[in-house]
Amino acid sequence: MSAILELDRASKSFGGIAAVSELSFAAGRGKVTGLMGPNGAGKTTVINLISGLLKCDSGSIRLEGTEVSRAKPHDIGALGLARTYQNVRLISGLTALEQVIAGSFLKRDTSFIASFLHTPAARRRMRALRDKAMHLLQRVGMAHAADTLAETLSYGEQRRVEIARALGADPVLLLLDEPTAGMNPQESNEIGQLTHRLRDEGLSILMVEHNMKLVVDFCDSVVVVNFGRRIAVGKPVDCIRDSKVQEAYFGKQRIDADGLGTLG
Repeated sequence: MSAILELDRASKSFGGIAAVSELSFAAGRGKVTGLMGPNGAGKTTVINLISGLLKCDSGSIRLEGTEVSRAKPHDIGALGLARTYQNVRLISGLTALEQVIAGSFLKRDTSFIASFLHTPAARRRMRALRDKAMHLLQRVGMAHAADTLAETLSYGEQRRVEIARALGADPVLLLLDEPTAGMNPQESNEIGQLTHRLRDEGLSILMVEHNMKLVVDFCDSVVVVNFGRRIAVGKPVDCIRDSKVQEAYFGKQRIDADGLGTLG
């Protein structure tokens, strides 16, 4: 497997308490990798380390072979990483189209002054950004809402717009932090299908997710963490059946892998 992201013994502590402890795993290129674990397992800390919001105390994180464990978020973004958050973070007062255009400005190639003065180059660039944003909304099934204020959309629709905005940065790796939180089964399945379409287009995805059915149906592999340590890695069904994973979620009680739902 060709890895686009590699963690090697990454560690992070807060006040002497280890949130992530010598965590190692790789996310495959052009694959959907799931990151699972019960509440408090350290999943969000892992995502924040990868995206540069936190810095590793020790160990390394490499994106496309480049060490990023102590890099700034905008530098990691420039290398091709984009993310969404547990809580939808859209800009108040902007339409769905404008939200996605905003996500593309990381790649802008006209100066601030040129944009302010509306030079011909800036106008051409803005037309290109609008066309690109419409294409991205089409990719996530939201072109019909391009001119709708994003805050008036349903929760599931806002999630789609947020994903489209992240795609505006032309990432090589997309981090999705609980993308189906608060969604009904149909909405969750639609997000899963979207991740497969994006994967089939060549995008690599690392997805934090509690919905086991979604993980089994749409992730190519999964990493399970508990108390900041990796306890399982491999195919989703195999990991769910792993005794350490079962105990982390259910104590001594065991479930059949077909009894899937939302956990953690």
